[in-house]
Amino acid sequence: MSVIYQTTITRIGQSAAEALNDQMLITFREGAPADIEAFCFIHCHGELQGELKAGSQLELGERRYAVTAVGAVAEQNLRELGHITLRFDGQLRAEYPGTVHVDGPAPQAIIPGCTLTFVA
Repeated sequence: MSVIYQTTITRIGQSAAEALNDQMLITFREGAPADIEAFCFIHCHGELQGELKAGSQLELGERRYAVTAVGAVAEQNLRELGHITLRFDGQLRAEYPGTVHVDGPAPQAIIPGCTLTFVA
């Protein structure tokens, strides 16, 4: 397996963890506008090394998830802004253009230092 993208969560916005209850995780690179940062898991931006697509895998901390769908602009948003919305619902078609769907339950909590990696 080869790494497509890897980053480390550095901060958690004030309201970011609430999205986990809705089976969702929103990321943005460091330097996000303050009003957006409040809802995001902030990370030190990595470099996209390949194509993000269904069939890839997401490693989030110690857990591994199958990527089931990737929205039309999710890869571009990740590359340029470090921004994606992860949905833990296993849908086979992306609900929104910036969404990446994965199969498995959302984590109960994420702490700074947690790594987020996409592999092919």
